[in-house]
Amino acid sequence: MPEPLTLYLAAPRGFCAGVDRAIKIVEMALEKWGAPVYVRHEIVHNRYVVDELRGKGAVFVEDLADCPPDRPVVFSAHGVPKSVPAEAEHRRMLYVDATCPLVSKVHIEAERHHANGLQMVMIGHAGHPETIGTMGQLPPGEVILVETVADVATVVPRDPERLAFITQTTLSIDDTAEVVDALKARFAAIIGPRREDICYATTNRQEAVKAMAPKIDALLVIGAPNSSNSQRLVEVGRRAGCGYAQLVQRAADIDWRALTGARAVGITAGASAPEVLVEEVIAAFRDRYAVAEELVETARESIEFKVPRIFRARVA
Repeated sequence: MPEPLTLYLAAPRGFCAGVDRAIKIVEMALEKWGAPVYVRHEIVHNRYVVDELRGKGAVFVEDLADCPPDRPVVFSAHGVPKSVPAEAEHRRMLYVDATCPLVSKVHIEAERHHANGLQMVMIGHAGHPETIGTMGQLPPGEVILVETVADVATVVPRDPERLAFITQTTLSIDDTAEVVDALKARFAAIIGPRREDICYATTNRQEAVKAMAPKIDALLVIGAPNSSNSQRLVEVGRRAGCGYAQLVQRAADIDWRALTGARAVGITAGASAPEVLVEEVIAAFRDRYAVAEELVETARESIEFKVPRIFRARVA
């Protein structure tokens, strides 16, 4: 007889409005213009999603130089530096920007502060596409990147009295708060957003993990290794007291030996992980245990973002 096990399912989990919109944009581009449609960088950080779109005719590249000028190109949900659309226009390419509107909001905020003569400090991860895209909205030297509290001590601004800060949208709320506090302690005049720029979906998914943590022996986060928001969910779970918290891309990645003796397991998914992968993991548990499911719901999401106007136009 299978051992009993309770699966606590986080809600919300998985796709957010920005990811859903970005995937729709690629699908609508394929429908409108046919294959191939080129996509600069992974449209979202999930191998399953990328492979599905590749199967429909999307071609993923890292540089516009790899795109022919006569085929459409989509920019990923993470955003791109200003130099990228400028290059596309120079080459007279047809391009569609799938940048998440919440990332675009940070871009606009950075430009507004720059126009007011302020130098920016960005809290983010070096090398992440969103960080590269946001820093690329302003001229070189106008954005100083910090990742940790320790980094704040190394900041050498042009004018300590003329600073503002912005954040990568997918960071841990707790980590960001600590860095923000350090910035405010060192630069009393620094200006920040009314609310930190961590997106609603990142916040909601982290809160669900925190609510679930006291109930579970182990946490599985379904997501990709290069997905910042998925990695942060693992960290949040560990900080909230989960003795075992692990990132898995699919059911095949589960380390069943590590779950030996567990009677309650939490399951969540990063904002770029589709629900089909959650269902796959649940099915894998049902094959091994007598599973009871419990929903841990901390918020309900109803936000939808419109696709670009080029896909909303109707021919009379």
